[in-house]
Amino acid sequence: MSVAHGDLRYVYAVCRPLAAPLAADLTGVGGEPPRQLAHEGLVAVVGPVPEGDFAEEPLRAHLEDLDWLADTARAHQRVVAALTTVTCPLPLRLATVFRDDSGVRVMLEDGAERFRRVLDRIDGCVEWGVKVHMERRAEQAEPRGAPRSGRDYLRQRRRQRTADEGAWERAEAFARRLHETLAARAVDARLHAPQNAALSREPGRNILNAAYLVARSHSEEFVEAVDRTKDEERDAVGLRVELTGPWAAYSFTGEEAGAGERTGGEETDGAA
Repeated sequence: MSVAHGDLRYVYAVCRPLAAPLAADLTGVGGEPPRQLAHEGLVAVVGPVPEGDFAEEPLRAHLEDLDWLADTARAHQRVVAALTTVTCPLPLRLATVFRDDSGVRVMLEDGAERFRRVLDRIDGCVEWGVKVHMERRAEQAEPRGAPRSGRDYLRQRRRQRTADEGAWERAEAFARRLHETLAARAVDARLHAPQNAALSREPGRNILNAAYLVARSHSEEFVEAVDRTKDEERDAVGLRVELTGPWAAYSFTGEEAGAGERTGGEETDGAA
């Protein structure tokens, strides 16, 4: 693949040398196919991107453009997902960009110890995500019938508050049990902050937002465990359990996975 003059190097992930080639028709950011750049036993999966879009200043502006950001994120994820079918990659942050191949090699050399440590830890594993949402059921809605007096209104509100608190306690207990069950079947687990419903646009209140690092060979058992456990109190308190994956091990590569993002030695802004 030829690289045009002025193109920068977009890095998708770091991995071990691939045992099988990527699909010939795979494309990444800007519709460009990714390539492998090997250095001292590690491989950076890279693609060319124009300096006019990915140098520090234009990139900063682009990151405020939600449509551009979504397109770039989809292309990034497409390459990482393809890698996940043939290896266990360490994904880098969105918009990790270097001036040239030499800059990518320096990144591999500087981070070699950490890259190898993380790749050893996630070897043979994938990430599964599990979320629990508590949805408002009909019986949790406003009391039926208009109150006959102020005292009647206060009594209705007190009953409703007690019912809501009881449902919330049962939902939290269910989420704790589910997490403990799944964590016991995983190599590692991460509890993320609950999602904001206004931002995620998911119905209900997010109680559990967790990621699990699971051996590929045990993934079927893990999924079956979710299916068995998630119905335990779902009907009783209006819970919805969501399973996503398998993904690359985004949650288990360390906060510094995107460190070293730079263009010609200068750091660039990236989105997690």
